[in-house]
Amino acid sequence: MHRVVVTGVGAITPLGHTAEETWRNVAEGKSGVDQITLFDATDFPIQVAAEVKNFDPNDYLDRREVRRQDRFEWLANIAASEAITNSGLEIKEENGHRTGVVISSGVGGIGTFYEQALVLNEEGPRRINPFAIPRVMTNGAAGLISIAYGIRGPSFCVTSACASAADGLGLAAQLIRAGVVDVMIAGGSEAGVNPFGIGSFYRIGAYSSRNDHTPSPFSADRDGLVMGEGAAVLVLESLEHAQARGANILGELAGYGASSDAYHITAPTEDGSGSASAIRLALEDAKVNPQDIDYINAHGTATPLNDAAETAAIKRALGEVAYDIPISSTKSMTGHMMGATGALEAIFCVLAIRDGIVPPTINYTERDPECDLDYIPNEAREKPVRVALSNSFGFGGHNAVLVFKAFED
Repeated sequence: MHRVVVTGVGAITPLGHTAEETWRNVAEGKSGVDQITLFDATDFPIQVAAEVKNFDPNDYLDRREVRRQDRFEWLANIAASEAITNSGLEIKEENGHRTGVVISSGVGGIGTFYEQALVLNEEGPRRINPFAIPRVMTNGAAGLISIAYGIRGPSFCVTSACASAADGLGLAAQLIRAGVVDVMIAGGSEAGVNPFGIGSFYRIGAYSSRNDHTPSPFSADRDGLVMGEGAAVLVLESLEHAQARGANILGELAGYGASSDAYHITAPTEDGSGSASAIRLALEDAKVNPQDIDYINAHGTATPLNDAAETAAIKRALGEVAYDIPISSTKSMTGHMMGATGALEAIFCVLAIRDGIVPPTINYTERDPECDLDYIPNEAREKPVRVALSNSFGFGGHNAVLVFKAFED
């Protein structure tokens, strides 16, 4: 079994156009939530989202490709480019077959789907964009990145709702461990800030109804999530491959655990038993004990059900040790980037290990008796981090947990 290390990261998010800018703003407790600008929300019941700001895809991509791609594909390409550059990896004819790509997404090109459905209804099928299918399909970003870099190994997309990117990273690590490939370009991308995406979460009762000081994970006054958008990508390599090329190793992806609640299509098990199982499996895979954990990046959506259930899961999986571990929901700043969020939060775990900083949960105002752990309220802490846990749970009862370690040869 080959060890799996992280050698590059890239991101474009509501808090920055690079991974480092995003991390700096998260560590400073800044919010990426603001008024919706991607569509006219004047008469909409929801007024805020976490959009990628000051963004023109033509600054990054060929104009012809911009026309042919959906927003989630633009974002994925930009994050992948940064991650590959950051890693110093060169993908050539001789190593392309030993390199793979997995870019996960919960809904793919939902923006294109919404726009083209309107075109079909108003103008008929002859006016549908001929690039609609490659812009809509969830595997489109993975395919485009494979084409752009000559990646000839496995290329696919994982779709497991909000656990998508975490599951994608876990499966990418398994391919490296098994020796199928040496390198995986792995992450997630999502761009669902449109009337259909926002409206659907509003109708299911999961979206925050406040227009400021939101979302507020684990706080007693929490009232729902705020949708975010963006992309995050990591370069994963076998330890042998990374060392042979002299790569800068940022950390080790040491464990992956996955489970299913088998309970409800949108609600988690109240006792946290399903997600607790994924936490235990990830720790077993990483050969880590609960007392070894220095930081948990929580799923922390700020919905009343999720935060209480996740708290119960952490206590069920870790026992009394849970009360001693700093936990934060960075979704309080980035919004919920849906299928991409697990990859961004994986990057936060890697950078927390690198920098000895654990980011805060902002908008935390009032303790909830059901959420009684240490959620790092409102201000980051300086703290050595050797082991970090990243939780991602999705509609459908999907649970995915990743364990990152400081690299030790």
